[in-house]
Amino acid sequence: MVMENQVPKVAVVQMSSVAMAKLPTIEKICLQIRQAAKQNAQLVVFPEALVPGYPRGQDFGVVVGHRNQEGRELWMRYWQEAVTVPGPEMEMVAEAAREAGVYVALGIVERESARLGSSLFCTLVFLGPNGALLGKHRKLKPTAAERVIWGEGDGNSLRVYPTPLGRMGGLICWENYMPLARMALYQQQVEIYLAPTADARESWQATLQHIASEGRCFVLSCNQVVYRKDLPQSWLATLPSLKDPLCRGGSAILSPMGEYLAGPLWDQEGILYADLDPNLITKAKFDFDVAGHYHRPDVFGFTFPTDDAE
Repeated sequence: MVMENQVPKVAVVQMSSVAMAKLPTIEKICLQIRQAAKQNAQLVVFPEALVPGYPRGQDFGVVVGHRNQEGRELWMRYWQEAVTVPGPEMEMVAEAAREAGVYVALGIVERESARLGSSLFCTLVFLGPNGALLGKHRKLKPTAAERVIWGEGDGNSLRVYPTPLGRMGGLICWENYMPLARMALYQQQVEIYLAPTADARESWQATLQHIASEGRCFVLSCNQVVYRKDLPQSWLATLPSLKDPLCRGGSAILSPMGEYLAGPLWDQEGILYADLDPNLITKAKFDFDVAGHYHRPDVFGFTFPTDDAE
């Protein structure tokens, strides 16, 4: 629950990765954390798969029933640039969070372990202002060709974290189209709902407005902005018909009534800021509370793995 009379300030960072290069990308992330902290942000949110980058346009040499050697080489490079949690690269981010005294939510491509060839996951990592790992959420269902490169999360990470800023949780990209995944967060009384994404379509904005209005929560969505210059030359051959920008961004911060507090930001890197007045949640739930007076457990039964764990 948000502390009484406290109005936290939050930031969402729209930026590009240094594709297939985790250390330069993390250095860039740490700079953005420090920049947001200078503006008194208490939570800094980054896009989906920012480290080491969303492999836009890559097929990894896969067709049904066949994989080629070039795709295996690309996969090996992608695996090598993924990060473990905990691990030395995440410790760099944790140190930046600790120095700045801010919460950080960061989208990474996570290696399951240091074991050679271990599975990769699209993961949202939550860090506290002391640099401690609050938890991580692995994407439940990678979308379309993402299923070739990322494993599936197991659902135990559908958690909301109580913080002095508010009850914080999130889903990654098209997980947000899964009604029951959203309900898992709503039932835990999420107040600050994070939705990092790689979707830059204008229709994504309707999704954000719907979630904010449905959950009566603040929604922070963060995307990369990607230009052809940001990608390796070897990737561009697979994207001959796409013009700049390859990903327009569209990061935004919305109120519990689905109104924009900041953004959407298009076609450029930048940081959006907003103050999250907790009174807006109370006012919004006057006429609709999806896990309260609009919830009908006598009609609908719903449980998820964390129910049993608590």
